[in-house]
Amino acid sequence: MLYADHHATTPVAPGVLEAMTPWLAFSANASSVHSAGRAARIAVEEARSDVASLIGASPAEIVFTSGGTEADNLAVRGGSLAARESNPERRRVVVTMAEHPAVREAARSLARLGFEALELPVDSSGLPVPDDFEAACGPGTALVSAILANNETGVVNTGLPALAEKARSAGALVHTDAVQAVGKIPVDFGLLGVDLLSLTGHKFGGPKGAGALVVRKGIRVVPQESGGGQEKGRRAGTENVAALVGLGAAARLGASRLAAEAARLRALRDRFEAGLRAAIPGLSVNGAGPGTVRLPTVTSAVLPGAEGEILLAALDLEGIAASSGSACAAGTTKPSAVLLATGLSPEDVRSTLRFSFGRTTREEDVDRLLEAVPRLWARAAGARPA
Repeated sequence: MLYADHHATTPVAPGVLEAMTPWLAFSANASSVHSAGRAARIAVEEARSDVASLIGASPAEIVFTSGGTEADNLAVRGGSLAARESNPERRRVVVTMAEHPAVREAARSLARLGFEALELPVDSSGLPVPDDFEAACGPGTALVSAILANNETGVVNTGLPALAEKARSAGALVHTDAVQAVGKIPVDFGLLGVDLLSLTGHKFGGPKGAGALVVRKGIRVVPQESGGGQEKGRRAGTENVAALVGLGAAARLGASRLAAEAARLRALRDRFEAGLRAAIPGLSVNGAGPGTVRLPTVTSAVLPGAEGEILLAALDLEGIAASSGSACAAGTTKPSAVLLATGLSPEDVRSTLRFSFGRTTREEDVDRLLEAVPRLWARAAGARPA
């Protein structure tokens, strides 16, 4: 199979699997005091240090979770509840309309607990409008959340530090979903100026089931599980030692090859997009406007006149895996909320496919895609490639 769906999940890197293997058959409880338990604890703490190093945080700021969704929920729900406990007047939660469902739905769930959930419009690139963002960060705001790199279009919110400064100056906590950014571009927790940051390993060569919420020193979140008090009381549950070791290994590998891999993938993506534009009349790339920064790993393209789901099925029959958008929304008939929020018509959203690249992507994969996609588009659209 030609795998062009790395934004949904990445294959586990060989070095990561090698690091995990000794811990898969047996690993003691990392909270146990015997020697086997102490060995597991050492492995977990080494992974914590590796993740912290990748994003410019301190190990004490890393709270391990089962992945990005749990990290987003702990940030949005736990952070908002903690803010309201400190100041009962803070009852507003602000998110953008370009957020991942894990953030949007977590914010909406707080409405049942007496919060106001406010979703801010975004511009045509999927970025929050600074004036709207600042206006929403009033004295009653508990938390704001703005995604760092969009999982569908790859657009990077380069203005996040400025937005975070405005929100924090108003007394609000600031969270960013960096799930799609970490491991693909440099991410520095300190420079972003946020209080909370979500990440997960399976987006950059690690295993599923291992992620983290980065919690700035001095910031409190209300735990979302009751239990044994692991992760300094912020996330209860026995640690998945093998998966966390894999997350740490992925962080080490990612840090060592970040710049070179980004340059390689950007060149492949740019060649792919140029080839698509030359072969498919009217094709447009979402988020590729002037001055917009995108992740080097993704192309979200409107293929006019063709139903995306039909194209996906045709590609799959030829052994090519791609997607129509966020994997978390796959299987639904609803058009992408993110793309609609940027102003695309429902028709264009239904004609959008996402091709995302990673460690296993090679030049010959781009060649194969450039042969197959225009041909299958022409069949689906009843058109002729250029």
